Amino acid sequence: MNRPEIHVEVAPALHLFVPQSRRAGATPLATDGVSTLGHAIESLGVPLTEVGALVVDGREVPVSHIPKAGETVEVRPVDRPQRVPGAPLRFLLDVHLGTLARRLRLLGVDAAYESTDIGDPALAARSAAERRVMLSRDRGLLRRRELWAGAFVYSHRPDDQLHDVLDRFAPALHPWTRCTACNGLLRQATKAEVADQLKHGTQRSYDVFAQCTECGRAYWKGAHHDQLEAVVDRALSMRTQGD
Repeated sequence: MNRPEIHVEVAPALHLFVPQSRRAGATPLATDGVSTLGHAIESLGVPLTEVGALVVDGREVPVSHIPKAGETVEVRPVDRPQRVPGAPLRFLLDVHLGTLARRLRLLGVDAAYESTDIGDPALAARSAAERRVMLSRDRGLLRRRELWAGAFVYSHRPDDQLHDVLDRFAPALHPWTRCTACNGLLRQATKAEVADQLKHGTQRSYDVFAQCTECGRAYWKGAHHDQLEAVVDRALSMRTQGD
């Protein structure tokens, strides 16, 4: 028996997930007549975290739609900025995204990060338990049903990764309010309170300090501050341009 055939057109923004042969308009796809459209789209290699509207013959349908023979499907990317209802916007990053996690924290964005590989099931469970958007380049992880929400990180370069996340989710920015080491909130601190973490030269040269309320790490405008400030300035400039 012939399997029902549909035609699927994948938006250019999602072309990196599909073979070259599926990047030129609507292409045929055999279905089994019982699986959902979401399953069919994932079978092409596109994580559902990256899919916005699914349009069948001109009308939007849910991922649970059972495709019928002859239907034409448009697979569109998520709208930007993407809204994640049901919880405050916060993130969870896998072991490969440490630099991105630190930069998000620098901007005051709640970004939990696993510095060791705890495995996909544990990451997905934490995403669900804490209602965090899972950021990863691992398509298999993003296909796990127990995720609260997820997003594919499209670039290998931290600058591009940060730009993409800020553009996609438009999180509120509160620079210099989080610990880049542990994600805890910072408070103002006196020199005496952090003296045990300061070298003699630092004690002489700096008078303004902050301290993490979670891990106790001290912060001041040290040698790398200009580089960090440039990251903050670019992010704030991007937000201003988008308003």
